[in-house]
Amino acid sequence: MPDNLPSRDVHTLFAAAGAAGKVGIAQKTKPVDARPARAGEVVVTRIAGEGVETQSKPAAADDWVVRNRCPATGNEEYLVTAGTFAARYEGPLSAPDAEGWREFRPHGPALRFFLVSEREGAFRFTAPWGEQMPARPGDAIVQDPGRPQDTYRVAAVAFACTYEIIDKPKQE
Repeated sequence: MPDNLPSRDVHTLFAAAGAAGKVGIAQKTKPVDARPARAGEVVVTRIAGEGVETQSKPAAADDWVVRNRCPATGNEEYLVTAGTFAARYEGPLSAPDAEGWREFRPHGPALRFFLVSEREGAFRFTAPWGEQMPARPGDAIVQDPGRPQDTYRVAAVAFACTYEIIDKPKQE
């Protein structure tokens, strides 16, 4: 991630987007592959054409590595804590392959989102897991309405590939 991106408070941006009618509702719907994480494993999330998006903290026992099924992003992988995984994915829906990957279906909450505008430009912010995360125009900033501290970026191509918009923002 470029260090020269300005740092922004994503919660302030989310509040401003809400006040301007630019927040919608979306839900992750596309199946994923997941495998148990190895204790201490660090997962580096890479988006094809962009590079590193973020890096996880070391995995704890029972955490999961999730891989989106989205060739446009390079099928990016990310670490999900055991509790969050159980709340957001159902399955397994398949037997494990040679590397331990199995299919799961998202069933997490509908998330609030806004799209980063050209006017806001690219910036970085601190993700819930403590790492710096970039955001670029067109990306979605998503937030769990039941856990507003759970606010993070979904790259534009990943959002288009894995989420379904339930309620469009009133103003875009």
